[in-house]
Amino acid sequence: MTEHTLQGKNVLVAAGAKNLGGLISRRAADHGANVAIHYNSTSARPEAEQTLAAVEAAGGRGVILTGDLTRPDNVATLFAEAEATIGRIDVAVNTVGKVLRKPILETSEDEYDSMFDINSKAAYFFLKEAGRHVADGGKVITIVTSLLAAFTDGYSTYAGGKSPVEHFTRAAAKEFAPRGVSVTAVAPGPMDTPFFYGQETPERVEFHKSQAMGGQLTKIEDIAPIVTFLATEGWWITGQTIFANGGYTTR
Repeated sequence: MTEHTLQGKNVLVAAGAKNLGGLISRRAADHGANVAIHYNSTSARPEAEQTLAAVEAAGGRGVILTGDLTRPDNVATLFAEAEATIGRIDVAVNTVGKVLRKPILETSEDEYDSMFDINSKAAYFFLKEAGRHVADGGKVITIVTSLLAAFTDGYSTYAGGKSPVEHFTRAAAKEFAPRGVSVTAVAPGPMDTPFFYGQETPERVEFHKSQAMGGQLTKIEDIAPIVTFLATEGWWITGQTIFANGGYTTR
């Protein structure tokens, strides 16, 4: 019987320096993987270095890579550089995202373009390059949002920008299946990270908490194990969006 583990595998994590991406990078190393850690903002460099140190302390090889993934050429370069440094990529995880809560009537064209570039376009070309580079039998995982199943205001460009990724995931899963590559999306609820708090009032934060089991926001520690599972024993799951949010939304 084939064992599906991360031992000796090569993992690329886009936005893998901090928060959820950082934890995914660290967990991959804890399970025996080598990890390519991507970041974009220069402010994330120190955290990328800390994550790299954790990867190496766990016994894995690691590398830090940077680039704006809204430019397809940079996505292609990311995969090429990751492959050149740690070897053929077995698992590609995309945690790139940007949150904006703003009424439609107040949203500018520049804001719209930025949100769809980061949340949709970057995800599309990440899947494209993963299809080119990920080894046979590999796994591709994208983080989306549970707001895809919500009936709410304010998040038109965030949920709207993530929404196409469900369809990209299904198409890629079907197209990559002949090589045994699984493609999935994970949809967390509002997460207990700085990305969320900057968009909400204290009152709305409490409301979001009240909608989930235990009266709490989704924690990165709730999501990272699901990504690890999809990259290992959960390899047979493909073409799916997994809503992991304590019952915040469902469908």
